Amino acid sequence: MSAQKNNGTIRLAGVVRESIVDGPGIRFTVFVQGCPHHCPGCHNPQTHDPAGGYDCAPQRLLEELDRDPLVRGVTLSGGEPMEQAEALLPFAREVRARGRDLVIFSGYTFEQLLEMGTRRPAVRELLSLAFLLIDGRFVLAERDLTLRFRGSRNQRLLDPAASLAAGRAIEANV
Repeated sequence: MSAQKNNGTIRLAGVVRESIVDGPGIRFTVFVQGCPHHCPGCHNPQTHDPAGGYDCAPQRLLEELDRDPLVRGVTLSGGEPMEQAEALLPFAREVRARGRDLVIFSGYTFEQLLEMGTRRPAVRELLSLAFLLIDGRFVLAERDLTLRFRGSRNQRLLDPAASLAAGRAIEANV
């Protein structure tokens, strides 16, 4: 079930204005509210309930982003960003228009997102705007604190543009 309310807002759990763990460089990380995966050992279990959190206008996030010239890009995390792909898409377009890159964390695999994108074009477009996709559910048995930008060995660092062009998952070179 989507956490999106179709009122031009994004349902958020919170924001970290300067993160160095959610992708390359200094990141403006947006934690969306609502996640259907409920992975055991999840780092952000408070984001699971789609009714939790608060509504936020994308413009407010963009104003905060614009205030920090040190931020390389935006990371969409959660929760599950793809549950709100339609609400996040205008925000992501503006992030890219400002010359910032986009990283997306998703509990869905690239293959699942590709299929989802046939029914929901916003999913595919959101992927096309991203520089990096970290895909797959967190698996507690595969937890590895030495991995870059991810919590378990099953999760992949993917190049969304190359993956979309190839129609299959292509590892990112980051």
